[in-house]
Amino acid sequence: MLHATGVSLLGLFFSQAAMAQKKQEVKLVRDDKAGKIDVLIGNQPFTSFLFPDTLEKPVLYPIRAGNGTVVTRGFPFNPQPGDPTDHPHHIGLWLNFENVNGLDFWNNSYAIPAAKKHLYGWIRTDRIVETSNGNTGVLSYHANWTNQAKEVLLEENTRIEFSGTGHQRIIDRITTLTAKTEVLFKDAKDGLLGFRAAHALEIPAKKDQKFTDDKGNVTVVKTNEDKIASGNYITSEGAAGDAAWSTRARWCKMYGKMGNDSISVSIIDHPSNPNYPTYWHARGYGLFAANPLGENIFTNGKITKNLGLKKGESVTFRYRVVIDDGNKTPDAAQLNKLADQFATKNK
Repeated sequence: MLHATGVSLLGLFFSQAAMAQKKQEVKLVRDDKAGKIDVLIGNQPFTSFLFPDTLEKPVLYPIRAGNGTVVTRGFPFNPQPGDPTDHPHHIGLWLNFENVNGLDFWNNSYAIPAAKKHLYGWIRTDRIVETSNGNTGVLSYHANWTNQAKEVLLEENTRIEFSGTGHQRIIDRITTLTAKTEVLFKDAKDGLLGFRAAHALEIPAKKDQKFTDDKGNVTVVKTNEDKIASGNYITSEGAAGDAAWSTRARWCKMYGKMGNDSISVSIIDHPSNPNYPTYWHARGYGLFAANPLGENIFTNGKITKNLGLKKGESVTFRYRVVIDDGNKTPDAAQLNKLADQFATKNK
């Protein structure tokens, strides 16, 4: 028999557990002049949708866990102590691709010299279609994938749904791209849904690394010597650490310690996406990307899979991003359940 104190403590435990699972109110606050929409969950900042004309693509930045910890890298907008400064185009969470009709949308940033800008594409958000609040917050927008002359290759319609509980945040992104001319997504390494993690979620590096893009630009990622990095990867198929790169899986989880909490960022693929399950362009230095269109490099040249669209044709990509904080990160069974739920959505 439980004493009164025991009953009270048990009741408190279940009450706290219920509160942790209860959906929190989501509120979106628009600032069209600044090209920004702030997203609050439970009256606390979660992320901001940034779409100013000066930015080469729209992004969600920064992104926070339920406990307020920022899980995205601060650089280049708000560098933090020890932040690596490689790949300035890696900002928060974004979606684009390295080779669309020969234009590089992925690697475009302020760091590209003006003389070379014509080799890069730009995603220009021209219209916010919807913002709504509630247990699920909704942001819909329209954008154009253009060359530097502002000629449109692709029309983008994206819907992003935000939700959260005490220790979990979920972003569901549905993007439809419609060709305004004949378009070829040429099989390439850098794409499609990208996330650049905070320094603490990186896998501790043992040596400097060099990465070369398709135009011969070399980026050096320096070894971390500050002992902050504590991250790792695991996929639904059991690939772990750096071995997750180039493998296929329905989900991949990045996780580590930030402060006193365990933090994880999981990306879940959708069965309706092209070339499901996706390949994971998951790098130890903090780039975490799902790329179903990079098969050539991920298979060492054994398979090449280009995606072509005739004028007027469309392709849709759906992804779920889950951010967790607490004593431990979600296990495979919990992530499989979230993936199963997402798979039945927007069939």
